[in-house]
Amino acid sequence: MTAQPAPVPAGKIVLLGLFALAAGAFFYFDLTQYLSLGALKANRDSLLAYTDAHYSSAVALFIGAYILQTAFSLPGAAIFTLAGGLLFGSVVGTLYVNIAATAGATLAFLAARYLLRDWVERKFGDRLGPIQNGFARNAFSYLVTLRLIPVFPFFLINLVSGLTRIRLGAYVLATALGTIPGTFVYANAGRQLGTINSLGEIASPRVLGAFALLGLLALAPILYRKFAGRQP
Repeated sequence: MTAQPAPVPAGKIVLLGLFALAAGAFFYFDLTQYLSLGALKANRDSLLAYTDAHYSSAVALFIGAYILQTAFSLPGAAIFTLAGGLLFGSVVGTLYVNIAATAGATLAFLAARYLLRDWVERKFGDRLGPIQNGFARNAFSYLVTLRLIPVFPFFLINLVSGLTRIRLGAYVLATALGTIPGTFVYANAGRQLGTINSLGEIASPRVLGAFALLGLLALAPILYRKFAGRQP
Protein backbone atom coordinates (compact mmCIF):
# COMPACT_ATOMS: atom_id res chain seq x y z
CA MET A 1 0.00 0.00 0.00
CA THR A 2 1.42 3.37 -1.02
CA ALA A 3 2.10 5.73 1.89
CA GLN A 4 0.03 8.87 1.77
CA PRO A 5 1.91 12.18 2.01
CA ALA A 6 1.52 13.96 5.31
CA PRO A 7 -1.06 16.76 5.20
CA VAL A 8 0.27 20.29 5.16
CA PRO A 9 -0.39 21.98 8.55
CA ALA A 10 -3.02 24.69 8.45
CA GLY A 11 -0.56 27.19 9.90
CA LYS A 12 1.75 26.82 6.93
CA ILE A 13 -1.11 27.27 4.49
CA VAL A 14 -2.20 30.45 6.26
CA LEU A 15 1.35 31.81 6.34
CA LEU A 16 1.91 31.09 2.67
CA GLY A 17 -1.41 32.76 1.91
CA LEU A 18 -0.35 35.88 3.82
CA PHE A 19 2.91 36.10 1.89
CA ALA A 20 1.11 35.64 -1.43
CA LEU A 21 -1.54 38.21 -0.46
CA ALA A 22 1.03 40.78 0.65
CA ALA A 23 3.14 40.38 -2.50
CA GLY A 24 0.07 40.41 -4.74
CA ALA A 25 -1.38 43.54 -3.12
CA PHE A 26 1.99 45.32 -3.25
CA PHE A 27 2.37 44.85 -6.99
CA TYR A 28 -1.34 45.07 -7.88
CA PHE A 29 -1.63 48.53 -6.31
CA ASP A 30 1.79 49.48 -7.73
CA LEU A 31 3.13 50.59 -4.37
CA THR A 32 6.63 50.75 -5.84
CA GLN A 33 5.74 54.20 -7.19
CA TYR A 34 5.73 55.48 -3.60
CA LEU A 35 9.05 53.82 -2.76
CA SER A 36 11.30 55.70 -5.14
CA LEU A 37 13.82 58.46 -4.66
CA GLY A 38 11.67 60.82 -6.73
CA ALA A 39 8.57 60.15 -4.62
CA LEU A 40 10.52 60.69 -1.39
CA LYS A 41 11.87 64.01 -2.67
CA ALA A 42 8.44 65.12 -3.88
CA ASN A 43 6.86 64.42 -0.48
CA ARG A 44 9.77 65.62 1.62
CA ASP A 45 8.09 68.74 3.06
CA SER A 46 4.79 67.05 3.90
CA LEU A 47 6.55 64.12 5.56
CA LEU A 48 8.68 66.46 7.67
CA ALA A 49 5.63 68.53 8.61
CA TYR A 50 3.72 65.43 9.72
CA THR A 51 6.69 64.20 11.74
CA ASP A 52 7.06 67.55 13.49
CA ALA A 53 3.36 67.65 14.36
CA HIS A 54 2.88 63.96 15.25
CA TYR A 55 6.28 62.62 16.20
CA SER A 56 5.17 59.52 18.12
CA SER A 57 2.71 58.50 15.43
CA ALA A 58 5.34 59.06 12.73
CA VAL A 59 7.81 56.82 14.58
CA ALA A 60 5.21 54.07 15.07
CA LEU A 61 4.06 54.21 11.45
CA PHE A 62 7.61 54.24 10.14
CA ILE A 63 8.77 51.29 12.23
CA GLY A 64 5.58 49.33 11.54
CA ALA A 65 5.78 49.86 7.77
CA TYR A 66 9.49 48.99 7.71
CA ILE A 67 8.86 45.77 9.66
CA LEU A 68 6.14 44.71 7.21
CA GLN A 69 8.30 45.54 4.18
CA THR A 70 11.19 43.47 5.54
CA ALA A 71 9.11 40.59 6.90
CA PHE A 72 7.38 40.08 3.54
CA SER A 73 10.64 40.59 1.58
CA LEU A 74 9.18 43.47 -0.46
CA PRO A 75 11.20 46.14 -2.32
CA GLY A 76 11.92 49.53 -0.78
CA ALA A 77 14.41 49.03 2.08
CA ALA A 78 16.85 51.65 0.77
CA ILE A 79 14.10 54.29 0.41
CA PHE A 80 12.77 53.50 3.88
CA THR A 81 16.26 53.93 5.32
CA LEU A 82 16.74 57.25 3.53
CA ALA A 83 13.36 58.36 4.88
CA GLY A 84 14.44 57.36 8.39
CA GLY A 85 17.45 59.66 8.17
CA LEU A 86 15.41 62.46 6.62
CA LEU A 87 12.67 62.37 9.26
CA PHE A 88 14.56 61.47 12.43
CA GLY A 89 18.20 62.37 11.84
CA SER A 90 21.27 60.25 11.16
CA VAL A 91 21.71 58.71 14.60
CA VAL A 92 18.10 58.35 15.76
CA GLY A 93 17.05 57.34 12.25
CA THR A 94 19.71 54.62 12.28
CA LEU A 95 18.33 53.39 15.62
CA TYR A 96 14.73 53.22 14.37
CA VAL A 97 15.76 51.55 11.11
CA ASN A 98 17.90 49.04 12.97
CA ILE A 99 15.03 48.10 15.29
CA ALA A 100 12.59 47.74 12.40
CA ALA A 101 14.97 45.92 10.05
CA THR A 102 16.04 43.48 12.76
CA ALA A 103 12.44 42.77 13.77
CA GLY A 104 11.30 42.32 10.17
CA ALA A 105 14.31 40.16 9.30
CA THR A 106 13.61 37.97 12.33
CA LEU A 107 10.01 37.44 11.23
CA ALA A 108 11.18 36.49 7.72
CA PHE A 109 13.78 34.14 9.22
CA LEU A 110 11.20 32.42 11.43
CA ALA A 111 8.75 32.12 8.54
CA ALA A 112 11.40 30.49 6.31
CA ARG A 113 12.39 28.13 9.13
CA TYR A 114 8.78 27.15 9.82
CA LEU A 115 7.79 26.77 6.18
CA LEU A 116 10.84 25.29 4.49
CA ARG A 117 13.60 23.96 6.75
CA ASP A 118 12.11 20.54 7.49
CA TRP A 119 11.42 19.93 3.81
CA VAL A 120 14.92 21.07 2.78
CA GLU A 121 16.57 18.84 5.38
CA ARG A 122 14.50 15.83 4.33
CA LYS A 123 15.28 16.45 0.69
CA PHE A 124 18.95 17.38 0.89
CA GLY A 125 19.93 16.42 4.43
CA ASP A 126 22.78 14.12 3.46
CA ARG A 127 24.43 16.85 1.38
CA LEU A 128 23.64 19.73 3.73
CA GLY A 129 25.00 18.08 6.87
CA PRO A 130 28.60 19.37 6.65
CA ILE A 131 27.41 22.84 5.60
CA GLN A 132 24.90 22.98 8.45
CA ASN A 133 27.52 21.90 10.98
CA GLY A 134 30.05 24.44 9.76
CA PHE A 135 27.50 27.23 9.77
CA ALA A 136 26.32 26.26 13.26
CA ARG A 137 29.87 26.54 14.63
CA ASN A 138 30.62 29.90 13.02
CA ALA A 139 27.13 31.27 12.39
CA PHE A 140 27.59 34.60 14.14
CA SER A 141 30.73 35.63 12.23
CA TYR A 142 29.37 34.36 8.92
CA LEU A 143 26.12 36.27 9.33
CA VAL A 144 27.78 39.52 10.41
CA THR A 145 29.99 39.29 7.32
CA LEU A 146 27.00 38.71 5.04
CA ARG A 147 25.20 41.70 6.57
CA LEU A 148 28.22 43.97 6.21
CA ILE A 149 29.00 43.15 2.58
CA PRO A 150 26.10 44.55 0.49
CA VAL A 151 26.69 42.08 -2.35
CA PHE A 152 24.09 39.74 -0.88
CA PRO A 153 20.44 40.91 -0.88
CA PHE A 154 19.11 41.49 2.63
CA PHE A 155 15.92 39.50 2.05
CA LEU A 156 17.83 36.53 0.63
CA ILE A 157 20.04 36.31 3.73
CA ASN A 158 16.91 36.33 5.90
CA LEU A 159 15.34 33.44 4.02
CA VAL A 160 18.47 31.33 3.60
CA SER A 161 19.43 31.75 7.27
CA GLY A 162 16.08 30.26 8.23
CA LEU A 163 17.13 27.05 6.50
CA THR A 164 20.23 26.71 8.68
CA ARG A 165 20.55 25.69 12.32
CA ILE A 166 21.69 29.07 13.58
CA ARG A 167 20.20 29.91 16.96
CA LEU A 168 17.59 32.66 17.00
CA GLY A 169 19.52 34.77 19.52
CA ALA A 170 22.71 34.66 17.44
CA TYR A 171 20.75 35.55 14.32
CA VAL A 172 19.09 38.57 15.93
CA LEU A 173 22.34 39.89 17.42
CA ALA A 174 24.37 39.38 14.22
CA THR A 175 21.64 41.08 12.17
CA ALA A 176 21.40 44.03 14.55
CA LEU A 177 25.17 44.57 14.60
CA GLY A 178 25.84 43.84 10.94
CA THR A 179 23.28 46.30 9.60
CA ILE A 180 24.47 49.32 11.60
CA PRO A 181 27.20 50.60 9.21
CA GLY A 182 25.10 50.39 6.05
CA THR A 183 22.06 51.80 7.81
CA PHE A 184 24.01 54.79 9.07
CA VAL A 185 25.40 55.54 5.59
CA TYR A 186 21.90 55.62 4.08
CA ALA A 187 20.31 57.42 7.02
CA ASN A 188 23.02 60.07 6.90
CA ALA A 189 22.45 60.43 3.15
CA GLY A 190 18.78 61.02 3.89
CA ARG A 191 19.74 64.22 5.68
CA GLN A 192 21.17 65.53 2.39
CA LEU A 193 18.31 64.24 0.27
CA GLY A 194 18.29 67.25 -2.03
CA THR A 195 21.84 66.54 -3.22
CA ILE A 196 21.19 62.89 -4.16
CA ASN A 197 20.14 62.08 -7.70
CA SER A 198 20.37 58.28 -7.57
CA LEU A 199 20.82 55.52 -5.00
CA GLY A 200 24.06 54.58 -6.74
CA GLU A 201 25.64 57.80 -5.49
CA ILE A 202 25.30 56.60 -1.89
CA ALA A 203 27.02 53.22 -2.20
CA SER A 204 30.29 54.50 -3.66
CA PRO A 205 33.23 52.12 -4.30
CA ARG A 206 34.98 53.57 -1.24
CA VAL A 207 31.99 52.82 0.97
CA LEU A 208 31.60 49.32 -0.44
CA GLY A 209 35.30 48.69 0.10
CA ALA A 210 35.03 49.77 3.73
CA PHE A 211 32.11 47.37 4.24
CA ALA A 212 34.12 44.56 2.66
CA LEU A 213 37.00 45.20 5.07
CA LEU A 214 34.61 45.13 8.02
CA GLY A 215 33.22 41.86 6.72
CA LEU A 216 36.70 40.35 6.54
CA LEU A 217 37.36 41.46 10.11
CA ALA A 218 34.23 39.62 11.19
CA LEU A 219 35.67 36.48 9.61
CA ALA A 220 39.03 36.89 11.37
CA PRO A 221 38.17 34.63 14.35
CA ILE A 222 37.15 31.79 12.00
CA LEU A 223 40.30 32.15 9.91
CA TYR A 224 42.45 32.25 13.04
CA ARG A 225 40.94 29.05 14.44
CA LYS A 226 41.28 27.32 11.08
CA PHE A 227 44.94 28.19 10.57
CA ALA A 228 45.85 27.74 14.24
CA GLY A 229 44.38 24.24 14.11
CA ARG A 230 46.81 23.34 11.33
CA GLN A 231 49.88 24.26 13.34
CA PRO A 232 52.03 21.27 14.35
